[in-house]
Amino acid sequence: MKNDKNTYHRPNNTKPIVYVLNPSCQIEDLEIGSSYEGVITRVEKYGFFVSLSKSVYGLLRTRNPKEKVGDKIVVRVAEIKPHKGKMDVDLTYSKTRYGDNYETVKVRRNVKRTPIGDLSENNIGRNVAIQGEIIQIQQTSGPTIFTIRDESDVTWVAAFNEPGVRMYPELEVDDLVEVLGEVSLHSGKIQIESELIEKLDSDEEEKLRNIIAEAIDKKAQPEHVEFLVESEILDKLRPKMELAAKTIRKAIFDGRSILVRHHWDADGICAGLAVEHAVLPLLREESNDADAEWHFFKRSPSKAPFYELEDVVKDLSFALEDQERHGQKLPLLVLLDNGSTEEDAAALSHSKVFGIESIVVDHHYPGEVEDGRALIDDYVDVHVNPYLVDGDSQLTAGALAVELAIMINPEVREKIKHMPAIAAIGDHAECHEVDQYLEIAAKEGYDRDDLDKVATCVDFESYFLRFMNGRGIMNVLFGLEDKERQNNLLDVLMKESDKRVETQLKAAMPNVETINFDNGIQLNRLDVEKYAHKFTYPAPGKTTGYVHDKIVQEKGEDQPIMTLANGPDFAVIRATEVIKNDFEFNLNNVIAKIQEEIPQAGADGGGHEVAGSLKFVEGLQEEVLAMFIEEVKNLKR
Repeated sequence: MKNDKNTYHRPNNTKPIVYVLNPSCQIEDLEIGSSYEGVITRVEKYGFFVSLSKSVYGLLRTRNPKEKVGDKIVVRVAEIKPHKGKMDVDLTYSKTRYGDNYETVKVRRNVKRTPIGDLSENNIGRNVAIQGEIIQIQQTSGPTIFTIRDESDVTWVAAFNEPGVRMYPELEVDDLVEVLGEVSLHSGKIQIESELIEKLDSDEEEKLRNIIAEAIDKKAQPEHVEFLVESEILDKLRPKMELAAKTIRKAIFDGRSILVRHHWDADGICAGLAVEHAVLPLLREESNDADAEWHFFKRSPSKAPFYELEDVVKDLSFALEDQERHGQKLPLLVLLDNGSTEEDAAALSHSKVFGIESIVVDHHYPGEVEDGRALIDDYVDVHVNPYLVDGDSQLTAGALAVELAIMINPEVREKIKHMPAIAAIGDHAECHEVDQYLEIAAKEGYDRDDLDKVATCVDFESYFLRFMNGRGIMNVLFGLEDKERQNNLLDVLMKESDKRVETQLKAAMPNVETINFDNGIQLNRLDVEKYAHKFTYPAPGKTTGYVHDKIVQEKGEDQPIMTLANGPDFAVIRATEVIKNDFEFNLNNVIAKIQEEIPQAGADGGGHEVAGSLKFVEGLQEEVLAMFIEEVKNLKR
């Protein structure tokens, strides 16, 4: 028995000592001759019964007692004797009266600690002691439910006094506690009906916290898996990707929710789905919560190819609300196909103020890179981007996220290995990694036309889903579920997409103005505000892409062709890779120059080197576009 009275030494202390049993104490925790605090629970003519703990009580014999039920009293244990197969406790009045000036010493049982991972149906009905960290607190209409995690597993602890009343309000998420209670089964899962939950003292807390941290760190370490393709860039990125995988796995085992934000196109959706399919099985396996995949994982699209302030404000609001209402830890933020650019800095610095841990997996141009770091590295915890290791945007975020997902959960490898090819085709990426991904997809039954069809339909469907993640629909489109339904859905969507694109091109193509510069670049201009249908698919960005692709198909991919489509306060730019490679064109650098030379235009935007957007104030449209065109005109091979 761990009994504080045996180790409580008070030299030169003359105050009387009165012991207080915690609710889990049994008769064997009593000491004859010692005084204890108790509560009178029943009064008879021959005396009254005093409750000393949840299951320990004694009788103080006295004629016509003056005490009443509910009175607190200090009593002395006179005798403990067997009676009819059990032990009776005889009490007497203590010399010390309740409320006198005395020292109280708490007594608790020394129940051997049971690792949560060792609990099973064989323990049902037995009293156990567990120690662990509170990772969630939920107040139900009945008990308060504490989710407790130790180095071996996670379980639920139910604490109840009155329906809907918060038990142990002094306890918070992250506290290290000892739980004493009875093992039960709830909804097929092991649960403990608590008798007592107490915070550990500082020494025990530090020791257990280190044990748990070490165990989770070891468990979160991802297996070494081979990449789907051979790639020098991926090899260089492996340390950061493994760190990202470990961070995500640790969040799962640590009881933290995961918030995935991704760009809302074929590449970004591919990235989000891949991580989702890696994480959800682990959540189901690790959590006692039957709805864990809904409570601890959220995937949301970002319309812009960067993390906007609008996004972060919503995310922080929901996260802080969940923390307050449901006792959840702040989430791990995972940004896919966005997060790397200067435009992301405002939102990410905002989230950092609240202590949000974040991972970025992106392939957009991050600006100047020095010693493997870009501007955004000041605001995120793990940053994966090909540019950081001398790569470029042709290795897409979708491909990176699929490789990351396989690190997180190798079981999904066969299910998602065709997806990088869809992301590559959707983003018009061309590199030797893409060639290998296309070969993998071909073995899975997807030729280039099939991949283009999937990517097109994903973009088409996403336009109408708006801000919904479309989990079930996208699973079908990417071939992650019913293949027959996938083919049927692709046929339906492709037919409608083709019709709408054709309508848009009929309006746009006759109004494209072509300019041929002396440097050999062909610039195609279109006012999408005047010569394209509004508020329908394809939107201005996609319309620009379709116009550009049609011109390139006629002229050839090896020609230096750029398409500039503008509205009153924006422009969308698409160009062939020749302009990037031969003319060293980078849209992001041009925008930076416009910002410097026409600061009053409020220019903003960016993206890939030859595909992105430019925003400005409407009144300075002419000056901004004139400067942009002049920059293109002056490019040299």
